[in-house]
Amino acid sequence: MKERKKLLTVVGISGLIGGLCCLTPIVLILLGISTVSFAAELGDVLYWEYRWVFRLLGLGTLIVALVFYYRSRGICTLDHVKRNRNKIFNTSLLVLISAVGIYTVWTYVILHYWGVAVGLPW
Repeated sequence: MKERKKLLTVVGISGLIGGLCCLTPIVLILLGISTVSFAAELGDVLYWEYRWVFRLLGLGTLIVALVFYYRSRGICTLDHVKRNRNKIFNTSLLVLISAVGIYTVWTYVILHYWGVAVGLPW
């Protein structure tokens, strides 16, 4: 049960990091730091020009977290990896699919509706 919580935390954090390109303009508006027009322009720039940076950052976070997760479970050498390759592959694939799902829901559903609620023109 404790391992599931660790994996869910890893999945959630990496999915949210991938969606920071769309969250940043909303946070700037909610804090009163930005106007709606500037936030909309910033959102366009971050999403269209730098979205792969955020996605790669989320994927990198996921990979590093999985390495720490497997090392905490005693899988530290290549011999251990060879013995547990099916388990590692299945867990990593499940975590990756879950992270992509969280990223998709976070970016394209939740943040979209928050943006519409604060008046961003998307």
